[in-house]
Amino acid sequence: MATCSPLIALHMLKDRFLARLGLGISLAVFYTYGALGQTVSVPTPASITPSTNAPENAQPVLLPLPQASPHALVSQNIGLTEVVVDYHAPSVRNRTVWGGLVPYEQVWRAGANENTIIRFSTPVVLRGQTVVAGQYSIYVLPHADREWELILNRVINHWGSEGYDANADVIRIPVMPETAPFHETLLYWFSDVQPTGAHLNLTWEKRTIVLPIETEVHKQVLSGIEQVLQQKPNDWQLLAQAADYLVQNNLQPERALTYINESLKLQDVATNNWIKARLLAQQQDFGTAIVYARKAIKLVDKDETLKPQLPSMRIALTEWQAKAY
Repeated sequence: MATCSPLIALHMLKDRFLARLGLGISLAVFYTYGALGQTVSVPTPASITPSTNAPENAQPVLLPLPQASPHALVSQNIGLTEVVVDYHAPSVRNRTVWGGLVPYEQVWRAGANENTIIRFSTPVVLRGQTVVAGQYSIYVLPHADREWELILNRVINHWGSEGYDANADVIRIPVMPETAPFHETLLYWFSDVQPTGAHLNLTWEKRTIVLPIETEVHKQVLSGIEQVLQQKPNDWQLLAQAADYLVQNNLQPERALTYINESLKLQDVATNNWIKARLLAQQQDFGTAIVYARKAIKLVDKDETLKPQLPSMRIALTEWQAKAY
């Protein structure tokens, strides 16, 4: 029998003791030891017979130990799009990360353990290219002296970079690593969140890379407006909300005018009069905007929702009067 370590010998004594109790052991016991994770097979003595009472499909019992690279999940709603990053977060632990633990010129899993996964609930735009809704694995290709590459790949069930196939890449995005305050544990986080886009950041050690994500929120909203108004074409509040969205975002003024005129036909209140005043002022028709603004201010007493806006309404009216006359 091959010479084994004291730890392995201790396990053998334990197994022999269990065998005498009739608890049974397998024909071969495998132990892992050493910094390199070497495996040694230690045959059990022929005199020890496995118990016939052991379950055929017995599952190994694992100790409840914390992971070296814990699982993490971060999500962010960007407009009407949900973006989720599912990853494992390694730590620096006094190691050289860039150019060491993560070699230059080699594809890296952008995390630890299994693939790092990103999910988009709707199509998004990355550096001018549309990526359809779905989930993708994230890889990073760091370079020593030029921009890095962030890669989205269709295969999501690999262990890290093992089995990575560039033919399954969906997109490669140039990203410039930025100097950042030291961060022990790898972290994905969102910043600059607006309805139309946000930044997804990957920070580890003293580097951050940033991925700008754009959403087609206006296209999604307009499609949703059409669907809702087809179901409820005579709801003055929905029509006013639709017009207000277009005015706020300076989109499709003719369509906004159609919506607000339909709303006014159904219900003539301060809210929709003020929306029409703002729309007309936006189109430089200050004379007509003043008429609807004055009417809206008079109707505010009957519309509690606009009372907090009354001071700003009067300021806007004064500005429009100066431009009209």
